[in-house]
Amino acid sequence: MLTKFTQNALKIIQDIPEGKVLTYGWAAALAGEPNGARQISRLLHSMSKKYDLPWHRIVNSKGKISLLPSQGYELQKALLESEGVKFSKNDIIDLKIYLWVNQV
Repeated sequence: MLTKFTQNALKIIQDIPEGKVLTYGWAAALAGEPNGARQISRLLHSMSKKYDLPWHRIVNSKGKISLLPSQGYELQKALLESEGVKFSKNDIIDLKIYLWVNQV
């Protein structure tokens, strides 16, 4: 059985629209655990396939992809770019433009 936090987090992540991103910390706060950013990371790692989560729409609080090169970074960036998300020269996403401000 899934915890209330996990249920909330899954719904929030599933609802992120194309072309928008959410940070690990913001997703956790919306799901009811303001300090649960690492839990979001674990949830994405273990449940993305099972629940068909748009895992690529979660980034860190600096607007950067947290995955390392050759470990998913390139795929995540390509998926975001295919949805219209633009990256700066330093591979930073402007959160003022692309952050999804969900009203839960």
